[in-house]
Amino acid sequence: MSRLYSNENFPFPTVEELRKLGHDVLTTLESGRAGLRIPDDEVLKFATQTERVLLTMNRKHFINLHKAKPDHFGIIVCTFDPNFVALAQRIDAALKASDNTHGKLIRVNRPNR
Repeated sequence: MSRLYSNENFPFPTVEELRKLGHDVLTTLESGRAGLRIPDDEVLKFATQTERVLLTMNRKHFINLHKAKPDHFGIIVCTFDPNFVALAQRIDAALKASDNTHGKLIRVNRPNR
């Protein structure tokens, strides 16, 4: 399964569900980087250095970073969904559909209801 790094704004219940699905997810808190106001480019750099795909809800900034710095292990930008299990399942499906995340921007959106 995938090695992921969840940005500080990413919901922990979704992290827990991704772990149940077999993904190795490191959180900002677990990495000792929570609450430090680390700039987004440094967050992406850390994810890349640790060979992890970045998970974030901060879509605008990380889409721009992807365009400016495309050499990363992957970025998954998500829209907020209070159904954390469904969000984790959509992320899992997107990862399975991608043969290689290196340098890719993957969008995971909440379905229209």
